[in-house]
Amino acid sequence: MSGPLTVIDMHTGGEPLRIVTGGYPDLPKGTILEKRAYVRDTLDHLRKLLMFEPRGHNDMYGALLVEPDLPGADLAVLFMHNEGYSTMCGHAIIALGRYAVDQGLVTPGDDVTIVNIECPCGLVRAEVAMRDGRAAEVSFESVPSFLFARDRVFTLGNWGRISCDIAYGGAYYALADIRQFGLKFGRDPVASLVDAADALTRAVQAAIPLSHPDADDLAFLYGTILTDGRDAWSDQPTRNVCVFADRQVDRSPTGSGVTARLAAMHARGQIAVGQPRTFQSITGSRFSGHVASLTRAGSHAAITAQVSGRAYYCGKAEFMVEDDDPLAEGFLVR
Repeated sequence: MSGPLTVIDMHTGGEPLRIVTGGYPDLPKGTILEKRAYVRDTLDHLRKLLMFEPRGHNDMYGALLVEPDLPGADLAVLFMHNEGYSTMCGHAIIALGRYAVDQGLVTPGDDVTIVNIECPCGLVRAEVAMRDGRAAEVSFESVPSFLFARDRVFTLGNWGRISCDIAYGGAYYALADIRQFGLKFGRDPVASLVDAADALTRAVQAAIPLSHPDADDLAFLYGTILTDGRDAWSDQPTRNVCVFADRQVDRSPTGSGVTARLAAMHARGQIAVGQPRTFQSITGSRFSGHVASLTRAGSHAAITAQVSGRAYYCGKAEFMVEDDDPLAEGFLVR
């Protein structure tokens, strides 16, 4: 490593976002998926340095801004976590919308500032509400999202028969009612939720091949979302927790997960276009969301979703590595 890595830390609903502001080498030109592959194959030691201990932790999340490739994109981003690189991250989009306005990456509007963010899953449009000339709440409209499979049943260890749906919201998730596991939000420890979600993720990964009409790189199961089962439309919040990557726990309601849930709800006739819904995380933080439009993704009937939340700054840092540090590459302690 030739120089320090500089970052700005934010959080959205409690979920961290470490934005790289300097220190990464220049990437070769290409599509966003080609850049993702290059970073994964040649620069993964930098991800570990930023995400792992002693500079990060098992549940750290990061964003690397790269040169956009799509016409109309204001910025492009690669998402990183404890296992690798995601294709979409709603909490990061919410934070980056505010960040883009604050850092002058876009020209601010009077009431709303539009920030077009190129993600590995496609172009995502963020709308940043302006309050007294400052960025406030951020909404984004998702890429086309859809229910891929429904009512798939697995037999999982001590839990027995578990039914789930699989839905895409910029990434693929298994969706399951937490009550099937005999668990309850607020009563059972998070470790029990993680064990249940991870078991379902592994079962789905082993049994169900995924595909995506746009790119093979999008066809992987990112994780499992356990819900309170309150999928039918209601004016009351519905609670969920997302366990993704290598047993990583999202502190926010999960923007791409909310999108996937809305796609599944609409496909099941449980919510109409425009009906608002509030999604609550294990920290109590909330995102609002609704089905914004109907569309298609290849052969799949699909929706786009509008998801809204707030992001806040936590700090800034400069990270370095000493030549004789035996733990320079980083580590994780569970």
